Amino acid sequence: MMERCNLTSVTEFILLGLSSRPELQVYLFLIFLMLYLMILLGNLLIVLLILRDSRLHTPMYFFLTNLSSIEVCFTSCVFPQMLAHFLAERKSISYSCCVLQFYTFLSFGIAECYILSVMAYDHYVAIRNPLRYSVTMNWGICGILAAGSWLGGFLFSAIDTVATFQLSFCYNNVINHFVCEMPALLHLSCTDTAHAELVMHVLCIFTLLSPITFIILSYAHIIIAVLRIRSAQGRRKAFSTCSSHLLVVTLFYGTIMSLYMKPKSLSSPEYNKIVSVFYVAFTPALNPLIYSLRNKEVKIALRKLLGKTESA
Repeated sequence: MMERCNLTSVTEFILLGLSSRPELQVYLFLIFLMLYLMILLGNLLIVLLILRDSRLHTPMYFFLTNLSSIEVCFTSCVFPQMLAHFLAERKSISYSCCVLQFYTFLSFGIAECYILSVMAYDHYVAIRNPLRYSVTMNWGICGILAAGSWLGGFLFSAIDTVATFQLSFCYNNVINHFVCEMPALLHLSCTDTAHAELVMHVLCIFTLLSPITFIILSYAHIIIAVLRIRSAQGRRKAFSTCSSHLLVVTLFYGTIMSLYMKPKSLSSPEYNKIVSVFYVAFTPALNPLIYSLRNKEVKIALRKLLGKTESA
C-alpha cells in the first residue's frame, strides 16, 4: 500500500531541454530555428523539384520524395515544441502530448529506416540487372514498398509506445531531454523497466538491425556488380549513384543505433541528448545538401526551376 501511495498519477512532464542556462536560450533558439528552416526548405525543395521535372519521375526519385517527406514530418514532431521551450519559463508538456510526440516521432524514425533500405534495394536492382529494372521496379511495386515503409513505422511504434507508457512515473516528472524519447523515459520511470527494455531491443531487431543488414547485403552485391563493369566511366557513374545514399545511411544509422542499441545502464541523459541532436537536427538538414550537391539530375532540375523563376 505504501508503494502504491508513492506512485502518483503524472499529468504532465517537464522537459529540461538542451541547456538549463538562461543566457543560452535565445542563442539556441536562433540556431535551431535556422536548422529547422533549412530542413523544411531543403526537403520541400527536393520534393518540388521531383514533382515538377518529368525527367525525375523514376523509382529512385520517388523514394527520395518519400525520404524528404518523412524528414519533414520527423523533425516537425520535435522542433516547434523545442523552439517554444527555448523562450518559455516553464518547459512543460502534457502526458497525452508526450504520448503523441513519442508515437509520431518513433513512427517517422522507423519509416525512415525502412525507406533507406528500400532505396538500397532500388540501387541494387538498377546496377545488378539494368535491363529488367523497369519490370522489377514498376510503379505498383514502388507503391507497395513505400506504403510498407510508412505502415511499418506506424505499427511498430505503436507496440513500443504501449510498452513504454505502461511504466509508472512517480513524483519525479522531470525529463532530462528535449523530446519524449524512450531512453529518457526509461531513466525517469520508478518501476522495473526490464519488460520495456526487452520490447525496445526486440523491436530494434526488426526496425534497425534488419534494415541495416539488408542495406549491407545490397551494397555487397552492388560492389561486386560494379567491379564487373569494364569501363572506368561506368564504374564511376554507378558509384556516384550510390554514394549519396550510402552517406545518408551512415549518418542516420550510426547515430540512432548508438542510442537505441545500448542498455540503459551504459547510457547517460547528456549522451542521449547529444546523439539525439545529430539524428533529429543535423542529419535531416544535411540530406538535401548531400542529394543536391552530389546529384547531377537534381542540380539540372534546380537550375531549370531557378531559370523559370527569373524569367517570370
